[in-house]
Amino acid sequence: MARLDFLSSVHKSTSRDYLARVNDSAYPKAVAAELAKRWGFDYWDGDRSICYGGYFYMPGRWAPVAKAMIDHYHIKPGDKILDVGCGKGFLLYEITLLVPGVKVYGLDISDYAIEHSKEELKGSIQLGNANSLPFEDKYFDLVYSLNTLHNFHNYDLDKALREIERVGKKNKYICVESYRNEIEKANLLYWQVTCEAFCTPEEWEWWFEQTGYRGDHSFIYFE
Repeated sequence: MARLDFLSSVHKSTSRDYLARVNDSAYPKAVAAELAKRWGFDYWDGDRSICYGGYFYMPGRWAPVAKAMIDHYHIKPGDKILDVGCGKGFLLYEITLLVPGVKVYGLDISDYAIEHSKEELKGSIQLGNANSLPFEDKYFDLVYSLNTLHNFHNYDLDKALREIERVGKKNKYICVESYRNEIEKANLLYWQVTCEAFCTPEEWEWWFEQTGYRGDHSFIYFE
């Protein structure tokens, strides 16, 4: 297990007004969270005060992340890759552009995201929950999950980590939200709308050990 960083460049490219989100008059935090947790239009393409404010494909935005993962895990044509919590599938699509012939699979809890996923991935993405992955043991050459598992309550988080370990052969990678100090903790609380597992890096590593997850990981901080 190694701590890697594939996502900081994308995460830090977005500017965030933490106080504006928590004090929004049209969508107070509790209202925004309730709407976001339906995982539909409001979460992906609704008002920015709720969540993304429009999650659309931007050519090349995810390419550096895709290339870094491909290079690190030596992804080649014919390899099978699973994105757990794939959303609209933009990262999977970038991987297919860089490695023609790779076999990609995506799973997400949002039927809205699947309906509005990249047309090229239709048929490769399915509705489902990370706590019960519909795949055989050690089926994938790479399993990854980005900014998804912190949205689980403990009882489902335990299952999801075990499932990711089960369906992957060797290469697995997880990125989750975390905090290292009180400033980052407050910013995370202000910004998030779907997070259920508020853990320090040490607590996340406890989770990995507890569930037998042996893959790589990284953390997103709201500095």
